[in-house]
Amino acid sequence: MTPIRELHLSAQCQPGVLPRGLVEAAEPVVLRGFTAHWPAVAAGRSSDQAAVDYLGRCGAGAPVAVMAGAPEIDGRIFYNDDLTGVNFQRQDAPLPAVMAALLALKGEPRPPCYYVGSTTVEDVLPGFRRHNDLDLSAAPGGSDALVSVWLGNRTRIAPHYDLPDNLACVTAGRRRFTLFPPEQLPNLYIGPIDFTLAGQPVSLVDLNQPDFERHPRFAEALAHAQVAELHPGDAIYIPSMWWHQVEALDDFNVLVNYWWRQSPAHMDSPVAALMLALMTLRDLPAPQRRAWQGVFDHYVFQADERTAAHIPPHARHVLAPLTPDGAQHLRAHLLNRLHR
Repeated sequence: MTPIRELHLSAQCQPGVLPRGLVEAAEPVVLRGFTAHWPAVAAGRSSDQAAVDYLGRCGAGAPVAVMAGAPEIDGRIFYNDDLTGVNFQRQDAPLPAVMAALLALKGEPRPPCYYVGSTTVEDVLPGFRRHNDLDLSAAPGGSDALVSVWLGNRTRIAPHYDLPDNLACVTAGRRRFTLFPPEQLPNLYIGPIDFTLAGQPVSLVDLNQPDFERHPRFAEALAHAQVAELHPGDAIYIPSMWWHQVEALDDFNVLVNYWWRQSPAHMDSPVAALMLALMTLRDLPAPQRRAWQGVFDHYVFQADERTAAHIPPHARHVLAPLTPDGAQHLRAHLLNRLHR
């Protein structure tokens, strides 16, 4: 594993302002001290109690969804042994009660784990962004970012990818990020894609105790892995589709992240295309799969201005650049076919 590239605050990297060109490079970057000016970070650096008190002053809105696991799982939010279920329970609770429980468990050598993930900040901490926010105007689509809070004790979230670009900001506690480039997918031994822990498929390899006899290709993934440990005030940019494991290393941890897509809102998730391809293409005879691979290359992956240049613009239909109306027409056409 190699360290993730770092930027420190300078003329090229201002506090809370995403540097221009960073997103276009599509490479992970650690931004040291990027949110050190946040009052929430100052509280997190002071003490866990100060962090809880500060978040409490930001207001408590809707209950939060909590993943709760027994001490035996050692903080690893994961499947059960035979992949028929999960090793944690889901429950809802008020955020102040969750934070009080985490403080009460501090110092326990092997506590139960509590993990609050991907919770919209405006819903549960409506006053947070008034004094703790970022300028993402330099990122295509960044102005429409979804801001979420993640909170818990010592937990491990298995390697997974996110479709949006991700800027994760450590606010309290320390977190270790281990990243793998998208092309390492075959070496990560990904689990089910339609039965997931929290929406995204995850690697079945335990990074803390990898079994190379069972997962021999994972050694190649590790050779391409990048790692960094972040402290309160640090942030990390994780490009779309990069696999990442996130470990919370302390008894109390808070992270705030910004998700945004560089594509227009009328574009559906590519996961829908993957699911349809599994239903329609994967089990075809090999020669037909190769033929369809060529079709997809021509119309999708290698498409350019020449693809439909021989068709008059008014007659290109779905081969024309996608518009909101075109996307709506395509969606209706697909639903029609699926309902047959």
